[in-house]
Amino acid sequence: MYDLIIKNVRIIDGTGAPWFRGGVAVRDGKICKIGMLADCEAERVVDGSDRYLSPGFIDIHSHSDSTLPLYPQAESRILQGITTEIGGDCGISVAPVDPERKEQLKDYAGDLEYGWTSIGQYLEMLEQMGVSTNFGTAAGHGTIRLAVMGYEDRKADPREMSLMKAHLRQAMEDGAFCMSSGLIYPPGCYADKEELAELARELRPYGAFYETHMRDEATRNVESVREAMEVCWAAGVPLQIAHHKVTRRSHWNVSCRATIAMIEKARQEGLDVTADQYPYNASSTTLDSNVPAWGFAGGMEALLKRLRDPATREKLKEESNASHVGRWGDIIVSYAESEKNAWTVGKSITEIAEIRGVDPADACFDLIIEEKGRVNEVNYGMCEEDIEFIMSQRFTMIGSDGNAASLDYPGLPHPRWYGAFPRVIAHYCRERKLFPLETAIYKMTGLPAARLGLQGRGLIREGMAADLVLFDFDTIRDTPSYSDPKRACQGIVQVYVNGVLTAENGVHTGARAGAILRRGRS
Repeated sequence: MYDLIIKNVRIIDGTGAPWFRGGVAVRDGKICKIGMLADCEAERVVDGSDRYLSPGFIDIHSHSDSTLPLYPQAESRILQGITTEIGGDCGISVAPVDPERKEQLKDYAGDLEYGWTSIGQYLEMLEQMGVSTNFGTAAGHGTIRLAVMGYEDRKADPREMSLMKAHLRQAMEDGAFCMSSGLIYPPGCYADKEELAELARELRPYGAFYETHMRDEATRNVESVREAMEVCWAAGVPLQIAHHKVTRRSHWNVSCRATIAMIEKARQEGLDVTADQYPYNASSTTLDSNVPAWGFAGGMEALLKRLRDPATREKLKEESNASHVGRWGDIIVSYAESEKNAWTVGKSITEIAEIRGVDPADACFDLIIEEKGRVNEVNYGMCEEDIEFIMSQRFTMIGSDGNAASLDYPGLPHPRWYGAFPRVIAHYCRERKLFPLETAIYKMTGLPAARLGLQGRGLIREGMAADLVLFDFDTIRDTPSYSDPKRACQGIVQVYVNGVLTAENGVHTGARAGAILRRGRS
């Protein structure tokens, strides 16, 4: 007698192999038997009606560590078929925490209570709370640097390097899967290649990798990929290029051809390098990312002071406008914390500037001041040709770059929070025919599981965790859009996390069966 049998399905096992008909039996959260299961019995039997059954989708790149304590049911994740996710990416993790710099960390990583000081304590808190997805985290280089140096724009001294290494080692002992960096964001952007390589060497004994939101995704993609590779060659660790893309029109159809060739060459020469990508032509981040990095030295309060000083503001304004020629209209406000500026959500910086009768840079700066940095954007910057070229590569997996959230989350978050994985299946696989369905599922399950070293997830195999998604290939659709993002995706029939039904036909069951994952122990 099994707990669950899902029969009469087309099984896609997550390896990239062709689908096959059969059924899956589950007991105690594990897959116990795969086959036709004609003579087997279970407490619950589900007829899959010849739909597809795949492993639960694994989101290798998210920022849910900043929202999961507030939204533990994670509807934005579960309702698109994500059963496992890794947070702490782009150098931004919610630990380690220096109590004296807690307010700076709130500005950097999210406005949480921070009742923990280490990644281990944070994971224990989630374990006690109970969450709907399986969750693990990276150790953010930016957070580590902030804990030791704050927003100092300078080279770390030997004592500071020693402290950063100690924080990183503790994070790895606590089960972090990798070290991530965000080299466009202060304070991470203040680190040089030598600092990154010296820290990355600490990953070697743990078999962990270095993941980077590289230094420039607009006009210096080639140089940025080269820097990341040099860090990993020097440290002797694998490389994960986060959300690989080209965000400047002048470099479309050119830069990514060069970077993909670089990755292929590096792999031939022995560097273990892979990439992830979200399937949209717009990025999303904080609005203050449009301010030159030197303006952040000292933290958010120092930035706000510079933006209020007429002479300094003028210098920042000149640099911002010079780097944003023809781009302010592509930057849309997606969230503003105050009711006063709720009207700006959904409008471009150009539109806001026209309404206020000011220069676009001034409109941007004023919002940052008024919201004290708690204002986000969606930025249209990529082209479909580049997206498809990067996605089609054998080493590219899918990562949403989204957050755990509810269907009534404030503002207009990027639709990738709610619809990234079904979009790959519906648009790029079914409609664009970029690759077979089995390849799409592999990029979402087996490939990220292999990169993360998850031995018990990512495949439909006997003994593996029963993280499963039953979906209808003909009707699956990413219904979340830029104008209406907070929606359940169509065609996701059932989602199981560790054998527990967690969503059915676009409705969350309320289950919190997710496991807290730790590198080497998951």
